Amino acid sequence: MARFIVNEQAVHVEVFNDGAKNTLVLLHGFTGSTKTWQHVVKELPTSVKIITIDLVGHGQSAAPQTVDAYSMEAQIQLLEDLFEQLVVRTFTLVGYSMGGRVALSYTARYPKRVAQLILESASPGLEEQAERLARKNADDTLADKIVHYGLQSFIDKWENIPLFASQKNLPQAVQAEIRNERMMQREIGLANSLRGMGTGVMPALLNELKKIAVPVTLITGELDQKFITLNEQMQQRLPNAKHMIVPAVGHAIHVENPIKFATIVKETIS
Repeated sequence: MARFIVNEQAVHVEVFNDGAKNTLVLLHGFTGSTKTWQHVVKELPTSVKIITIDLVGHGQSAAPQTVDAYSMEAQIQLLEDLFEQLVVRTFTLVGYSMGGRVALSYTARYPKRVAQLILESASPGLEEQAERLARKNADDTLADKIVHYGLQSFIDKWENIPLFASQKNLPQAVQAEIRNERMMQREIGLANSLRGMGTGVMPALLNELKKIAVPVTLITGELDQKFITLNEQMQQRLPNAKHMIVPAVGHAIHVENPIKFATIVKETIS
């Protein structure tokens, strides 16, 4: 693991199999960190260099007080400058949920960097202004509650939303891992992530998808119907995409079935 200073911000990075020819970069979701990939990494080949990154406001990376530092544009630039420091030229990019939105946005901006794109339970953002405003208002309200009532109060509610219902079937040890990872976050980091790069404020990408020519693998869980529908729409717009639905899991496929998720990644990059 290493700590890089990028644009005056600390960025926590973990690198596995350094020196391998091909590179795989993994971006976590909201309330996540590099730890979310620990079981997947164990299943991936040692012949691939693996880079996991704590996004701004998460894990051990910096959590700035200013919302501007969390904009999608700022996050994309931070990643690009980090890759320059890491001397990484091209790579397969994997993103889950919020990290999927970041990965898609990064690919739209820097298509020559990304050899392949793997999106897990991702969204291209919202096109309709009324939807964007409603989501922004909801995220702002949630951000205020996180700051006002504290992390534990938020996590107690967050882990019980319908999106994560299928995680209740996981072994207690795995559920404890997920909760511990969420509890290591900071209120300001989560709140500003919602305010700065939430679905309601990020630049919408649905109409930009036709310009993304790299191979894209869309992965959704069978129990996550909302994101199945979203990804079906994305597949129709992307020139070179396939959509895989993993049985008996919900939103976080890599957590609920890490072996299956790792198998899809291995088959994609092989």
